Parts: sequence; structure tokens; C-alpha cells
Amino acid sequence: MCFSLLWLVQTLIWLVVVAGIVAIMMILLPIVLGWLGWAGEVAMSVIRIIVAVIVIVALIWFCYDLYVCAVGSARLGPVR
Repeated sequence: MCFSLLWLVQTLIWLVVVAGIVAIMMILLPIVLGWLGWAGEVAMSVIRIIVAVIVIVALIWFCYDLYVCAVGSARLGPVR
């Protein structure tokens, strides 16, 4: 299933969904947390860091999946 048209469509759908969720969070959370004053600013900074970490981990996972598709899963084990 690697590098097939179905794989590409599913990957693009996931990218659009994740980008939409992150965009909505970045728009709505400052408004909601703004009512808390400085505590809301701190909470928003923490949430931005958490979202950044999740996006980076997802990119690493995606790159690993691309590597596995390109090389093949049989070559990932120990050399005998």
C-alpha cells in the first residue's frame, strides 16, 4: 500500500484535518484564555509548545513511514 494513490489521498486528508484543528485551536484559545489575564497567556504558551511538539512528532513519524515504504520493512531488522 506504500506510495499508492490511496495512501497519498489518506495522507493528504490527515494533513488537512490536522492543519484545520491546529488553526482552529490557535484562533479560539487566545480568545478564551484572554479572559484569565496573565494566567491565560501562560496557558496559551504551554498549549502552543504542546501543539508544536505533537506536530514535530507527527512529522518524524511520517518521515519514518516514508522510509519504511521506500526501503521495505524486511531491511529494518538486525543484520544477520
